[in-house]
Amino acid sequence: MKHLVFAFCMFVSFQTTNAQLGFSHEIGVITGPLQFRSDYGSRDDSKTNFGNSGFGIGIVHYLNFSYRADCNCYTTDTYFNDHFKVRNEISWNKTNLEHLGKFVDPNKTTTNADRLRGHKGVAENLDIGTQLEFFPFSIRSFQAFSYRFAPFASLGVHYTSFSPEVSTTYENPDPLLTGNVLEPSNFYSAWAPGSVDASPGSAWSVVASVGVRYKLNKLSDLMLDLRWQYYFNDWVDGLNHQLDFNKSDDRLVWLNIGYIYYLN
Repeated sequence: MKHLVFAFCMFVSFQTTNAQLGFSHEIGVITGPLQFRSDYGSRDDSKTNFGNSGFGIGIVHYLNFSYRADCNCYTTDTYFNDHFKVRNEISWNKTNLEHLGKFVDPNKTTTNADRLRGHKGVAENLDIGTQLEFFPFSIRSFQAFSYRFAPFASLGVHYTSFSPEVSTTYENPDPLLTGNVLEPSNFYSAWAPGSVDASPGSAWSVVASVGVRYKLNKLSDLMLDLRWQYYFNDWVDGLNHQLDFNKSDDRLVWLNIGYIYYLN
């Protein structure tokens, strides 16, 4: 968490510096459903992906290079100023996780199937990061109501503080092992000991998204944004079993809607 606090302080300092340069600013809120694609179930199984869905919320800030706040005037008309914005964000998301799909079908009556059915988790993440957002159409023309819709694509980097949770309703019948939730024998037998770990941690991630803005009025927009986020860590969900079909690091797909307000 101390790393996230440091990153937030750097974020505030960066925004203060940019404010002094005269760029205009936008601020908004985003929220919506998400899929957390982790080591629970089979990562590419639709039942797993739709079943392990969660919710996210965030605050976004934009640097708008097409307009200057210090003089209430347009900036120099360059391609970058008229087609790019910098998006800064602080967001939080949470997903309840369980094993779904063919391995826990009702016709599976093995001990391992019972272990998977009993195993539950929570992925809870706090993000801070920056993205460069590209608008193929003119930002100035959009602000002047030449058109109502402005599509965009973005790419950036986020720093994540994760706090997973793990639980299971399955207990090894051996009385010497009863009561230890993280006892390896309570979980799928093909996983190596240590595959389940609910320790909090942090990770970097790459974020890409596509979306569209709709111009409500001179000072506000609605936004629809579909995000793909790839964490450079496989412990974000508290599970890293290293089986061949789930070796990739954890991922997130988030569809959010936002309200953006132009500060100046």
